Amino acid sequence: MKKKRRSGEESSMSFLDVVCCGFGAIVLLLMITKTVEPQVLEQTEIKLDGIIADLQKQLFTIRGETQVFNRELTAKHEQLDIEDKRIAILKAELETLEQQYAALNRSNTVDNVVKGELELALQSLTDEMQRLLGQGYQSKNNLVGGIPVDSEYIIFIIDTSGSMFNYGWNRMMQEMVNILDIYPNVKGIQVMNDMGDYMFDSFRGKWIPDTPARRNIILQRLRTWNPFSNSSPVEGIQKAIATYYDPGKKISLYVLGDEFTGTSIKQVIDTVDRLNRKDSQGERLVRIHAVGFPVQFSRPANLQTTGLRFAALMRELTRRNGGTFVGLNDFRT
Repeated sequence: MKKKRRSGEESSMSFLDVVCCGFGAIVLLLMITKTVEPQVLEQTEIKLDGIIADLQKQLFTIRGETQVFNRELTAKHEQLDIEDKRIAILKAELETLEQQYAALNRSNTVDNVVKGELELALQSLTDEMQRLLGQGYQSKNNLVGGIPVDSEYIIFIIDTSGSMFNYGWNRMMQEMVNILDIYPNVKGIQVMNDMGDYMFDSFRGKWIPDTPARRNIILQRLRTWNPFSNSSPVEGIQKAIATYYDPGKKISLYVLGDEFTGTSIKQVIDTVDRLNRKDSQGERLVRIHAVGFPVQFSRPANLQTTGLRFAALMRELTRRNGGTFVGLNDFRT
């Protein structure tokens, strides 16, 4: 009986040993899990946040550089377009010069060339001009700066844009005085801007009588005269020809400006050719002269296009319409 009781006690102790060992293992596992695993997860989150922040900074930097590069690329494209237009203008001028040179080569003799130039530049005074200047008047020189001065009526078409008014106005006033001085007596004067707006509404469609007092009034009014302008003389030229042409009058137009912002030089030339058509003797209805002020050429080369286009347009218009283009070398007085 004693042996059986002792065997039962040994079994109970072994069971307790197993339970304690198992419980100890569980406690040990829980301790390892609590001390190691949370530490690793926390470190991983911190590292990821730092990497994401760095990547975002790099992305913003790349986006900013991309915008800068896009702006520079757009500017380069615009500059290239301007250069292409400038090359086209220069090519047109070269073709014109080549045609003129070829025409000279086709002439039979040098005398014929000189005779043609003289017939264009020197024209006899009309009866009215002889009456005004006197029967005994002999002109020492009918050309002033290469411009024929045989007209009885003169019309000024002035660019009143901001570039002219702010930078070339004093020189323009000086050239106005010079032009008026080479016409001591005419039958009528008119002043418009390049849009065809009149300086004096009371003389709309009429001629301003030529007197010393009237000339002074014109010059005084001109100092502050600044109506809107689109920097294109086309409208003024068309209105002047359509309104004032008279087969019994010798009329000269003087275009004073610095740039042409229109879309097509050829279209302007064709339009003026239709308006200022040739008569039975091959003469145009009115002369067209022009004075170019180099205001645009004080700017960077890529911004000089409108000045080059004005020179190209006026050179061709004056050549076709019996006039002269004078390009000034400075717009300052």
